[in-house]
Amino acid sequence: MKKAEVGNLIEFKEGLRGIVEKVNENSVIVDLTYMENYRDLELEEKTVVNHKNYKIVQA
Repeated sequence: MKKAEVGNLIEFKEGLRGIVEKVNENSVIVDLTYMENYRDLELEEKTVVNHKNYKIVQA
């Protein structure tokens, strides 16, 4: 599996999308404010996603 890099757009958890801000050994930190409906979903601005749990949408 290819790991995401900083700036990549990833998708995880049934359609959530975000921009990778930092790559760690086992996970990435993702900025969720990329999504238009971010405020409607009442999510935190950033989240951590394990490398196993996302797919790269745009490099």
